[in-house]
Amino acid sequence: MKRVLILLNVFILAFCSCNKEKQPNRSGQDADFKKGESFFSKQNDSAYYYFNKVTSGSRDSLEIAMAYNYMAAIQSDAGDYFGSQESLLTSLGFLDERNKKHHWCLSSNYNELGIASYNLKNYDASLRFYDLAVKLSADKDYELVILNNKALIHQKKGRYAEALTLYRDIIKQHRKNSAAYARVLTNMAKTKWLADPRYNAAPELLKALRIRRQENDVWGLTSSYTHLADYYAASRPDSALYYAENLHNLGRRLNSTGARLEALQKLISLSNPEAVKRYFSEYHRLTDSVQTARNAARNQFALIRYEAEKHKADNLRLQKDNDEKEYQIIAAVLTLIGVCIAFVIWYRKRKQRLHLEAQNAINENQLKISKKVHDVVANGLYRMMSEIENQDDVDREHLLDKLEDMYERSRDLSYEKGTSQLAELNFHETINSLITSFATHSTRVLVLGNNKDLWKDVNETARQEVGHVIQELMVNMKKHSQAGNVLVRFAQSHNHINISYSDDGVGLTEKIAYGNGLTNTGNRIESIGGAITFDRNTERGVSVAISFPVSLTDQLCSKAY
Repeated sequence: MKRVLILLNVFILAFCSCNKEKQPNRSGQDADFKKGESFFSKQNDSAYYYFNKVTSGSRDSLEIAMAYNYMAAIQSDAGDYFGSQESLLTSLGFLDERNKKHHWCLSSNYNELGIASYNLKNYDASLRFYDLAVKLSADKDYELVILNNKALIHQKKGRYAEALTLYRDIIKQHRKNSAAYARVLTNMAKTKWLADPRYNAAPELLKALRIRRQENDVWGLTSSYTHLADYYAASRPDSALYYAENLHNLGRRLNSTGARLEALQKLISLSNPEAVKRYFSEYHRLTDSVQTARNAARNQFALIRYEAEKHKADNLRLQKDNDEKEYQIIAAVLTLIGVCIAFVIWYRKRKQRLHLEAQNAINENQLKISKKVHDVVANGLYRMMSEIENQDDVDREHLLDKLEDMYERSRDLSYEKGTSQLAELNFHETINSLITSFATHSTRVLVLGNNKDLWKDVNETARQEVGHVIQELMVNMKKHSQAGNVLVRFAQSHNHINISYSDDGVGLTEKIAYGNGLTNTGNRIESIGGAITFDRNTERGVSVAISFPVSLTDQLCSKAY
């Protein structure tokens, strides 16, 4: 295995995954999460410990997923690729692809799964994960990193044409980014050389090396030294040895075990016999050290998880024991209190319900009586006053008859149903008399279309309601309108009676406060399936349109509708 490639992929992972620079701002992060971040890349054991605490203590699913992402990076860096995969798959369980806020971490998880699969030489799985990472990435620069990883897989599988296609697309977008441009350039040059051993890759490899030296890209230099040592190994062993020694020295300076092991492999094959023995001894010692460190790291990670789970289980068991004791102590008390509360609530609700029913009955009765008083007494008296006011010679007998009729009707106010002159056989005459009784020397009243045939199919209830509405309109005209002319027109159309009222008075001004009588006209007409419209847009006067169905069946259908 090319260990330096593993090293570079781990570096890319640490730079482009769920880190502080790539994460969205999260001001409310868990304290353990912040501690884990502070230890990340410095003290992996401590970082892993705090991130593991987040996975069992946080209630934020995205934060838990991020913690598992960090744990996976730490495990991958320690060579625990299977453990890294396990942490990444667990992280995915806390993320929702339908939530756009989760996409960046999903993309990072899939990219890291691709890297872990690559390190385990499962190249097909690696490609599938990279495709998912690209699909969910919203960061163009990060997407190019993923595509570079994908091209490396094609190179490893010998699909050089597919790898070169990706590299050419990537390098076009990295012209302004020197470090990224150098990375893609050296990868592309090596792929061309692998596809055609006769290809002269030296100019491109050396160009990438110069860029990395100018940018002080020390991790990039490890890649350049590796590729140059491989390229010159067959044709110019001395140059290959030079770059292998540079890689070895840089690995020591960076304290990079991967770079040192890669350099030692090359030095063993390129050096003279004396140096080979020394390099082989160092390689063997370093390999044993790496294996020991990786085993220790795996055990340490497992121990941290075990201790966390054990602590959690102990706390749950203790909590359960305490809860059971508390339940046993207070169960009887809670039951008694619950019964008492239920009884009190039931008694209060029953008392409130009975009081409310009695109050509603009183209010309803008062409303009915008030309505009858308004219709029978108040408007009747006002009509008589209007007649007396506008007649020079008052017929004493006629006046007494009307007063006696009003007296009899007033006595019947407490009954649900009483007799009404509005239900007479000659209803049209009653309506004519009602309307014209409001005529004065200064107010002319004209009635059109009101005949006996118009009312022959109208039921008693509808007649009463319409009569009260017309009386209310005339009374309000008399009180407020100052009209000189009043026109009430009756017509029948399509089994509906249409009544239009208009006057040339002051209109419905905002200063005039109308009482419940005029306000309730809409309710009266609606009760018989009709509609009433007040036109407030006329320049002068009032215009009212009333329409209601003739037959009782039509009235019921209109109300049901």
